[in-house]
Amino acid sequence: MIPKVLSLFSGAGGLDLGFRNAGFNICYSVENDKSTFQTYKYNFPKTKHLEDSIVNIRKEHIDEKIDGIIGGPPCQSWSEAGAQRGIKDPRGKLFYEYVRIIDIFKPKFFLAENVQGLLFTKHSKSFNNIIKKFSNLNYEVSFQLLDAVNFGVPQNRKRVFIIGIKKDVKKDFVFPVGDILKNNTTLKNAIWDLKDAIPAKNKNKSNEDLLNKKTNKITNNEFMTGSFSSIYMSRNRVRSWQEPSYTIQAGGRHAPIHPDAPKMIKVGKDKMKFDSKSKNKYRRLSVRECARIQTFPDDFIFFYEKISDGYKMVGNAVPVRLAEEIAKEIKKTLF
Repeated sequence: MIPKVLSLFSGAGGLDLGFRNAGFNICYSVENDKSTFQTYKYNFPKTKHLEDSIVNIRKEHIDEKIDGIIGGPPCQSWSEAGAQRGIKDPRGKLFYEYVRIIDIFKPKFFLAENVQGLLFTKHSKSFNNIIKKFSNLNYEVSFQLLDAVNFGVPQNRKRVFIIGIKKDVKKDFVFPVGDILKNNTTLKNAIWDLKDAIPAKNKNKSNEDLLNKKTNKITNNEFMTGSFSSIYMSRNRVRSWQEPSYTIQAGGRHAPIHPDAPKMIKVGKDKMKFDSKSKNKYRRLSVRECARIQTFPDDFIFFYEKISDGYKMVGNAVPVRLAEEIAKEIKKTLF
């Protein structure tokens, strides 16, 4: 049996690729961000991709028996870097839409992923309410904060995963146990062989014409140019070759600096500077370097005209290898 999955908030498909690698069939996906459509459809040609908001999804839109639902509702409402409005934000309320769709299709399992800010004390009432709603739908719910670096992902990235298993299945889900000591999780292991990254064109437009042709070379190996904000310069953004990367974010302007550069120098409270002796080495990681750090394979092509859309797709994704490890545990538990 190949379990059938409905993917919500699919984005470019990092979570979906992990589940596909683990032997699941992503039969339907739902996403309303137009900038991701071509990337998703190219990399998941057999999936029926619904280009719409989950608010509009009804039972008649899905003509398959769904075994599982996966997705990461928008995280800005809960992010430490954001306003942290939580469930008061319209994006935060999409968690309730996620609950609604689970109630419609009643799958054997579901997975919801979000930032660690979801567990902050100020959001505890909302979070407990969400867990209660999942539980009231007849699911045994468990959640855990996982750091991707412990699962073979060369990046420190902490995210909350909520797993629900149908109570009448009578199976207990146990989260996989990662071990950083057993994984090659350094930048050197991830991107050492990637050479010849190029700057984006004027106005940070892509250099590559991928829209109508395939290519044999490694794609998306281009980086955003432009100034660095005072927020960016408030802390070190450089990890060495022997370290894992900082978290890959969804904005190109906040992409980490390539590890060829020396660490930034502290010159005051929340104020850093580049080493003037090596100033030409301070460039942002390319879209492909970020994708490697997110454990996307090189044949996974990202389509965009504005390079910012490339960084957004990569940074919003669940690291593929982490997704695959969780998917394997779900499959072992249920199927």
